[in-house]
Amino acid sequence: MAVNLVIFDCDGVLVDSEPLTNRALTYILNDIGIKITYEEVLETFVGKSFSNCLEIIEYKLQRPLSKSFSKDFEEITFKLFEQELKPVDGVTEILDSIMVKTCIASSGSHEKLSKTLSLTGLLPRFTNRIFSVTEVTRGKPYPDIFLHAANEMGEHPKNCVVIEDSIPGVLAAVAANMKVFGYAERTDPQRLAQAGAIVFNSMKQLPELLNSI
Repeated sequence: MAVNLVIFDCDGVLVDSEPLTNRALTYILNDIGIKITYEEVLETFVGKSFSNCLEIIEYKLQRPLSKSFSKDFEEITFKLFEQELKPVDGVTEILDSIMVKTCIASSGSHEKLSKTLSLTGLLPRFTNRIFSVTEVTRGKPYPDIFLHAANEMGEHPKNCVVIEDSIPGVLAAVAANMKVFGYAERTDPQRLAQAGAIVFNSMKQLPELLNSI
């Protein structure tokens, strides 16, 4: 197998945003009347598109969300980002070492991606190579976003490797017929492996994994 393209998820893989986003979501869900713990938020929402998350929240509420919900959640989340967001440990050095093409394929919106990548100094590394689930019909665990990224980058799926940290993301990569490495810093390694990922625990391991293909 020739690896011509490495496709990175963003949240939890490039930027350490997952804990902050999920703290904000836990806060706002409890505020609107959904009693839920941080751990339950992780289990229910991580890796899913925002539109899918909204559907789940409305199902739990049994009523439509207020028109201000998305904006309110974004304001809380971005405030935390501005205060605490950092790149995932070691990822900057890893990006410097990868000799093939790279891109991002994320469940986040372009606005969120631009914000998090700018705050962490990673945005210039992915100029014109950032793909959002808003560009495709279906979010993860469907393969649409990864197939779209590969097509836009001019590569066949079999020559792509995906770096993911969520179960829906791993399932999406497998469905796209791409090899996938599952970053297990904050996700159960056994579940990542069961979903189809080759599991690793530190970004320092990634160059060796890519070279082993």
